Amino acid sequence: MLIDPLGQMSGETESLLLNASRAELVDKVIEPALRDGRLVVCDRFWDATVAYQGYGRGLPIEPLMSITMYAARGLCPDLTFLLDVPLAVSRERLRGRSADRLEGEGAAFFERVAQGYRRLAAAQPHRFMVLDGQRPEEELAVEVRTAVLSRWRG
Repeated sequence: MLIDPLGQMSGETESLLLNASRAELVDKVIEPALRDGRLVVCDRFWDATVAYQGYGRGLPIEPLMSITMYAARGLCPDLTFLLDVPLAVSRERLRGRSADRLEGEGAAFFERVAQGYRRLAAAQPHRFMVLDGQRPEEELAVEVRTAVLSRWRG
């Protein structure tokens, strides 16, 4: 439902479905792993909901955050990487792939999403590492791995 390119739903429905999925992920995977003292790495967590549905779709941030934090059981990532990439570069990287419902949105939507991520990063600089996503993948991987391991060991 969430990625069907022909599917249509309100921003509210989209955010509730994403948060329902997040609640299951937290309950079944993340919290048990944390209780066991394991490192948890996610490709997107609740910052994505705030950026995409809040800033991108224009949903009010405060109620969205309340729902999102409820679904996440109050968990907040210790470290979030923001790979900052110009929209034109992002579009070029996606060329040739079939676009899902979100990837099919227009440039204005993605500019709002990017601005939302930048606002989140500016508001919580202790948690965010903003990286130039145009740098070589190998360099980024080393920087991310080093940052994760240094925090994990610390």
